[in-house]
Amino acid sequence: MPDVLTHVLVGYVVGMLLAVRVKDLGPEAVTVTMAGALAPDFVKIKLLVPDAVVASTLGVPFSWAPLHALSGVAVVALVTALVVGREHRRATTALVAVGAVTHLLLDGLLVKPSGYAAELFVPFSVYRFPAGMVYVSSDRWPAAVAGAAAACAWAWRRYVDRRTAEP
Repeated sequence: MPDVLTHVLVGYVVGMLLAVRVKDLGPEAVTVTMAGALAPDFVKIKLLVPDAVVASTLGVPFSWAPLHALSGVAVVALVTALVVGREHRRATTALVAVGAVTHLLLDGLLVKPSGYAAELFVPFSVYRFPAGMVYVSSDRWPAAVAGAAAACAWAWRRYVDRRTAEP
């Protein structure tokens, strides 16, 4: 569970920094970025609906694996854009994509027994970058570091808001 919390907190930090930096983005941008940071883990739907069930239902080979790759990030970001109004589509797509890319970057730092990270370019390539070998997904310290960064981002946002509100 620390892994999921870390992804959400890093999404919060990135979303908060973007919301402060880009004036057109409001607090909802933080929430969209946090949701995007969880998007690659949609691959866990395979626990409820295995690949084999979908393949036999559709009659074609099927895998959920691309959801945890750049192609899956693009699909999720584009589908997310369909559920918002026209005026918010570009921002929503970009924020979901940014959040999801932070997820993939953090996962690239995981210690893997093979020494290689996940396949990011599925289904176009099976190339795997060397893993960062920094932490295990069950480690609690990345969540603590992300929590401290989130607290700093929250305080910084309050500081910026007060500073701009003063006459």
